[in-house]
Amino acid sequence: MASGIDPNALRAAREEAGLTQHELARLVGAAGGERISRWELGTSSPRPDFLVRLANALDIPTLRLIQIDGEVPDLRALRLQAGLTAPKLAMAVKVAVPTYYAWEQGRWARLPARESLEALARACGVAVDAVVAALRESQRQRQRRGDTSA
Repeated sequence: MASGIDPNALRAAREEAGLTQHELARLVGAAGGERISRWELGTSSPRPDFLVRLANALDIPTLRLIQIDGEVPDLRALRLQAGLTAPKLAMAVKVAVPTYYAWEQGRWARLPARESLEALARACGVAVDAVVAALRESQRQRQRRGDTSA
């Protein structure tokens, strides 16, 4: 499973902050409490920029709202934590969107060039070592799923 929003963590953080769904929606600029409800139920997911807004409104680290499959955040988790869409991150790193998606999905044979790793680290606001670990985690998850397509 790739990383994504953790509906239970969102609900727990909102309740811990003492906010209703409508109050949280107003704080993050979402269209009503129904949207927060859908995110908490897991029937839809917020855009990456909303994850950052939610974390800021709840005064928690963004990573706390992201469900991680394993001990290390995968590349998607780093992207979500930074509040970036895949196309925006690809643009920041100056690679094609399909190339970025291949990295995020663990479909790579060699680590990206150092220049790309550094650009990923800058865009995600983490160290290069965290990006390397995230890439390897993405690949580990793909192999665990048995997805061998390249």
